[in-house]
Amino acid sequence: MKDTNIYVIENDELFFRPPEIKDAAAVYNLVDLCKPLDINSRYNYMLLCDHFRDTCIFAGSNSGPAGFISGYLHPSRRDTFFVWQVAVHPRFRRKGLGIGMLKHLIRRPAFHSVSYIETTVTPSNDASRNMFYSLAGELKTHCIEEICYPAELFGKDAHEDEVLLRIGPFRLSEN
Repeated sequence: MKDTNIYVIENDELFFRPPEIKDAAAVYNLVDLCKPLDINSRYNYMLLCDHFRDTCIFAGSNSGPAGFISGYLHPSRRDTFFVWQVAVHPRFRRKGLGIGMLKHLIRRPAFHSVSYIETTVTPSNDASRNMFYSLAGELKTHCIEEICYPAELFGKDAHEDEVLLRIGPFRLSEN
């Protein structure tokens, strides 16, 4: 996988970098555009851009934010990276930006010991599921699925099951 800070989509030159606290408001607005993602509080995005900047990625363009991925190293399984949200501006969807950000992100030093990637998706979110299965293919490994958080755990809120996707094992040095 190519590791570059510049990613070109059509005529747009995008840059990838760790998020900064000043990006939090733009990230909040970006996620708000990215239905069906659940939007979190502005404070949450401040924390992600500040405390978790080593495991998150911001993609920007001349016209503003293009994408954002939030995630963290699992507290009890340091070989596992959990992807919390993948937000891609509607203008850049279906152009490989999501998987491009993921591939760039997992090349950082913080991911040296990672051999699994996990995320949860709803059954109706085919775009995310397809992206993670494509990543598993590029990493030459498997993607398994199991119900992680059943719909009834969300209480009165109408919410689908959250299905765990687990990619791995893989070794980044081999891909």
